Amino acid sequence: QPQLVDSGGGLVQPGGSLRLSCAASGFVLNYGAVGWFRQAPGKERERISCISKSGITAEYTDSVKGRFTISRDKAKNMVYLQMNSLKPEDTAVYFCVAYPGVCEGLYKARGQGTQVTVYS
Repeated sequence: QPQLVDSGGGLVQPGGSLRLSCAASGFVLNYGAVGWFRQAPGKERERISCISKSGITAEYTDSVKGRFTISRDKAKNMVYLQMNSLKPEDTAVYFCVAYPGVCEGLYKARGQGTQVTVYS
């Protein structure tokens, strides 16, 4: 069964950085787009970024544009989310998802989530 393992979360002060990683087990992550979602307590889940299968196209929600960068390493079958200039409102559980094709529709696998806490 396809599984994703996301990691890299932690505690960080405002203005700090973290890099999240997404690894695949049981399938090749390179075969489709990969997205990152987050969900904060009491808030709706939101997709914050997605990278195309080729890695050429990336999209970001407005709240993270200019601060977060998604990338993929096809040789390692990994996707990353570099998060800079973190703010308290970035505090959430982050998880990656794998799409069968482009960055839309139902995803075929998701990670268990990694906690990011930005505190003063």
